[in-house]
Amino acid sequence: MTSETVGPSPAATIRQRASEVHALEERKPGDDIAVAEPLVAERALIGDAPEIHRLIQYWFETTGDVLPRTEGEIYETIRDFVVVRDPNGRKLLAAGALHVEWRDLAEIKSLVVDPGTQGRGLGRIVVDACLEEAVDLGLKTVFALTTTPAFFERLGFRISGVSAFPRKVWNECFRCPKYNACDEIAVTIDLRDRLNS
Repeated sequence: MTSETVGPSPAATIRQRASEVHALEERKPGDDIAVAEPLVAERALIGDAPEIHRLIQYWFETTGDVLPRTEGEIYETIRDFVVVRDPNGRKLLAAGALHVEWRDLAEIKSLVVDPGTQGRGLGRIVVDACLEEAVDLGLKTVFALTTTPAFFERLGFRISGVSAFPRKVWNECFRCPKYNACDEIAVTIDLRDRLNS
């Protein structure tokens, strides 16, 4: 038996995922969750991984706008994630990751917002935090693959061709279930002016 076969059975995993998604489905976009200002992004903690996973699974299963991630993948990349919490610090309201691709390039991935807090600028808070970190790291370009390019365009990104990111295509895209019928649009932002200021 290899380490890959240790763990819950597929049926148990499906039941667990169904219960996690059901808990989120009780809150729909438009349901009010009290959010006091100001909210800020902060580094994700290990304990945030299950909630990040639930939000990603919710949006993957509800709209397909976010690619699925296993909880194990989230633990492996937890240092990439930033989160926004409610003022009491108990509820995770939004999350997203800045993943470094190369010496001058990073990607914003897995951007998710709790369905009960959509439209309140939490996605922007996460993206802004990712861009600040990219500048701190000295990165010149950040990109995202998205089905909602207008959101990113409002934040200063421009539509680009995915062919501009060959490392992304060869390292990850070819393994994606959407590879042959990808509906995502590449958006990019040039950070060189911020690096020089």
